[in-house]
Amino acid sequence: MSKVYDNILSKTKVEIPKGWHAIRTIDMHTGGEPLRVIIDGFPELKGEHILARRRFCKEHYDHLRTSLMFEPRGHADMYGCILTPPNDAEGDFGIIFLHNEGYSTMCGHAVIAIATLAVQMNWIDVQEGENLIKIDAPCGRIDALVDVENDQITGVRFRCVESFVLALDRKVQVEGLGEITYDLAYGGTYYAYVDLSKNSLDLKLDTQHYSEIIKQAMQIKHAVMAQDVDIVHPFESDLSFLYGTIFIDPSPTDKADNKNVCVFAEGEVDRCPTGSGVSGRMAIHHKRGELVIGETMNVESITGSVFEGKVYRTTSYGGFDAVIPEVKGSAFITGEHTFIIDPSDPMRNGFFLR
Repeated sequence: MSKVYDNILSKTKVEIPKGWHAIRTIDMHTGGEPLRVIIDGFPELKGEHILARRRFCKEHYDHLRTSLMFEPRGHADMYGCILTPPNDAEGDFGIIFLHNEGYSTMCGHAVIAIATLAVQMNWIDVQEGENLIKIDAPCGRIDALVDVENDQITGVRFRCVESFVLALDRKVQVEGLGEITYDLAYGGTYYAYVDLSKNSLDLKLDTQHYSEIIKQAMQIKHAVMAQDVDIVHPFESDLSFLYGTIFIDPSPTDKADNKNVCVFAEGEVDRCPTGSGVSGRMAIHHKRGELVIGETMNVESITGSVFEGKVYRTTSYGGFDAVIPEVKGSAFITGEHTFIIDPSDPMRNGFFLR
């Protein structure tokens, strides 16, 4: 046996020099959409509530977001989260969502994943049956429910914040695409929903048309942002923006009622059906009289993964008729990582290519 090979077998842990930065994560996916859960090494975020902590992160530690989301540690479609204390004693913990553009207000796939992880890691006192986890997101408190049977997770779902319709069947002129008909709804963040059956777009919602989906979605998003100055949250200015475009089409399989492909942030494509997007759709379908309370809808993603959505109950919110949606999905751990940031590395803050 060679000495070098003996060294390889015995010296397998990186000794981190003084002045370097190490951040530990647990990586997961929900329906194919990644989630990098930051569990150690991120500086403390100051602030009395989750929105204040998110602003503090953006102002002081945004370079760590890009280090962990961008290449070479991540990629253009990476997604992550930071766990924080809850807003008050009634909550279990808070969560800040990270992506290629910055910080989102709500993320259903992350909630499903982090609720799964909370049970698998015994962060909560796990019991047989239904386990309730109260999570403070930037958009408000989310109730996540994890069903456990014989020490195994049998189902994960969340009840979103109040979700409502801002407009139905609006129209916008998009250069190169013509007149587009869309709905505007809020499911923890605002989306423009484009039903392909109502539009003459030359587009198929499959992986072969990935680049064209991004291109057209971003064209529509920017056109809607330029036209619709009324995308305003009833209570929080930090939530008053259009997050993405969601294309809708029939599912080619019998496992789902229809298909969602969401393009959000800076051209990021959701691999799952998009929990906040499905939440907004529950508000739309209820508003149109197409879904009654408790009726379920299965929504497929570009990868073929499926979320089940339903209207849990109706309510009112900031002058809107709103619903509390419930969305169900599955998440899985993919790995553990210790990311090391060498201060002399010229690419320490990351980059990405599209």
